[in-house]
Amino acid sequence: MDWMTRLLSDLSDLLARFGVPAAYRSSAALALVYLLATLVVLFLLMFLRRRRRGPAEEAGKGAPAPSEEEPEPEVQAETPKPSVVLPPQEEAAPEAESAEAAVAEKGAPAAPVAAPSEAPLPAANLFERMRAGLAKTQSTLVGRVDALLRGRQVVDADFLEELEEILVTADFGIKTTQELIAALQKRLVSGGDARPESMREALKEEILSRLRLEAAPLDPARAKPFVIMVVGVNGVGKTTTVGKLARQFAQQGNKVVLGAGDTFRAAAADQLAIWGERAGVMVVRHAEGADPAAVAFDAARASLARQADILILDTAGRLHTKVNLMEEMKKIRRVLGREIPEAPHETLLVLDATTGQNALVQARLFKEAVEVSGLALTKLDGTARGGMVVAIGAELGLPVRYVGIGEGVDDLRPFDPELFVQALFQKD
Repeated sequence: MDWMTRLLSDLSDLLARFGVPAAYRSSAALALVYLLATLVVLFLLMFLRRRRRGPAEEAGKGAPAPSEEEPEPEVQAETPKPSVVLPPQEEAAPEAESAEAAVAEKGAPAAPVAAPSEAPLPAANLFERMRAGLAKTQSTLVGRVDALLRGRQVVDADFLEELEEILVTADFGIKTTQELIAALQKRLVSGGDARPESMREALKEEILSRLRLEAAPLDPARAKPFVIMVVGVNGVGKTTTVGKLARQFAQQGNKVVLGAGDTFRAAAADQLAIWGERAGVMVVRHAEGADPAAVAFDAARASLARQADILILDTAGRLHTKVNLMEEMKKIRRVLGREIPEAPHETLLVLDATTGQNALVQARLFKEAVEVSGLALTKLDGTARGGMVVAIGAELGLPVRYVGIGEGVDDLRPFDPELFVQALFQKD
């Protein structure tokens, strides 16, 4: 350790020349030794790292360097980079190539594998699936009505009182329930058949008459592209509904474009892209957190460029009580209307049937805030309160476009009142 003692002595003498007080020279000399040792270790580490990287760099010398003649396209800071997922084996019309290229330049297209076409289900199969989807509602509503009628010779006031309770329990709502009871009382007062089986048929007819007023299927042929904007709160199945609609429209021979306007929920655009792959349709998406109105703009431009028949725009889930989110929805509507005349042609509100009367409250407030023109009721197979289908259209004057009775693609069905009531009242 003599060399260390000499080194510290020499450093102390050096520090004395620079005017360092004697009391601090030993500490300062030790600090300098520590600093020098640290620098040596760092130097050795850097040397060893360079030696390890040397062979890899030599191996990569044969690879061609990226061309410097083609500059990167400029991207505006405030505009997120969109990505367009194109359907496989599909060519755009010649006059649309330039407009489509303007959208595709901003994001790299991917070529998904189209799902095989599926033949439409036969009528008997549709009825059985509808009946299976309404099994819980049938048990709660029709099953209890049949139990109430069993053993009775005639229908009286006590029966109507108990029937009223059953209808309210099945989420027909107070207003619709009172209307149904009043209609049945009117039949009895006017001398109608009071036998239990006749009263069961009368209830079926009254429900069907109200559902017929609510049934109004979409008419995509009235505009090209026909723009559907899908709205609703989180968790009701908006993105899944969009994907199922895209698949069904594509199977009918329509050219469909999807807009991933839900840029706030994590992986929402990825989920829609998967649906796009299954349906073999184009999906326009932006980065997470982007402006939904910008997605709507690019989706509208892409649908025009590709001469699409239908554009379906998914949107972020939003509470009807959030003013800023509702204003954002109005902005999306303005953007769509500016690019495509009278768009959106349909504002489809998706509601979760399992939420019961809460769905009715949501629909009422959404109708006030946004121009809702139709309803899609999902998860009817998971609830015993299928009376919501009758109540929500009757109380709000909105047509029920679709009902969801299962997880499959074909379980989202255009609302058919006759099929719905027949499946509901079918006896085992």
